[in-house]
Amino acid sequence: MSRVSGITRTLSCNHRISISHAHIRRLSTQKDATTGRTRISSLYTLGVAGGVGIISAYFLWPDASRSAPTYKDATLSPSYFTPAQVLASEPCSHPDYRLITLGIPKQLVPSLEQTALSPIWSIFIKDDDIQVERPYTPLTGIDEEGRMKFWIKKYPKGEVGRWIHSKHVGDSVEIRGPLKTWPWKDGVWDEVVMVSGGTGITPFVQLLHETLLSSERRTKTRYTLLHSSHSPTELPSHDVLQPLLSHAQARPDELKVTLFVNSNDTSDSVGQSDLQMKRIDKPEIIRALSLEDTRPWWKRITSSSTPTVDSKRKVLVLVCGPDSMIAAIAGPFGRNMSQGPIGGILGELGLSSQQVWKL
Repeated sequence: MSRVSGITRTLSCNHRISISHAHIRRLSTQKDATTGRTRISSLYTLGVAGGVGIISAYFLWPDASRSAPTYKDATLSPSYFTPAQVLASEPCSHPDYRLITLGIPKQLVPSLEQTALSPIWSIFIKDDDIQVERPYTPLTGIDEEGRMKFWIKKYPKGEVGRWIHSKHVGDSVEIRGPLKTWPWKDGVWDEVVMVSGGTGITPFVQLLHETLLSSERRTKTRYTLLHSSHSPTELPSHDVLQPLLSHAQARPDELKVTLFVNSNDTSDSVGQSDLQMKRIDKPEIIRALSLEDTRPWWKRITSSSTPTVDSKRKVLVLVCGPDSMIAAIAGPFGRNMSQGPIGGILGELGLSSQQVWKL
């Protein structure tokens, strides 16, 4: 799962206005009704009808993004929708997840040198049935042929996720973007620690693909990925994880990957020996930030102090996942999805808002 500033609001109407048949029948059979009462009844009926119209208009009137036009022959843009075709829809180990590949004509691909296509970015996919859109992060960006691959989970109340899961190869969907989720700046950070849960890994896969996996040059930035899923079957598929694990094994000075699960089951994504049966807790964050306390054990047990990160250290921590996880690791979002103060484990470790970003 990716978060985008100013996520399109989705309105749902759960209230129904109804007038019983018995009430209508009583209104039509009251022979002794006075003219005044008749007028009141008429006004009441008109009021209800008007109220229904107003409520319907409120909930059905499209907002600026949903009413954006669709252009079939224009370059992909955030300002309008572009038709895309479902090229593949592959099941994963868990039935709630699928790897879905969308494609647009290659002549509609923006210049790959544009900063808009540098990590981390996402696109909006629109559910044409109810005119609702949601942001999704392409795992490896977009290639020269216009292909984008997504790891998408369907939720019981997630309209777009369930809708895109129902699509078949050859079906058409509408997308708009790219929209910048977080602006990566090469050469700024010595260390980048990424903490993710569930589909929150997708922006980090995109970042690592761009900066490590598809780049022949060696990087001076050291990356650490801590990812958590409920169970092994809910981990990203082998096609997504294996390139990261292989790079981490070949170049441990550039990348370290640690996977966590809450419960054990079978999975073909990763070997059981590579999993940790626990949550991403404070000791794991401390270890990822190389803050291990090297004092003698008798000094450690007599002191309750927590090691902290030097404010001058060029380290960045990116956090993406369920809201509860983000709050525990880095503190909750602020109002209107602003970053809010740094809290949680990272706050206890002394990291500043310049060293932490919540996606």
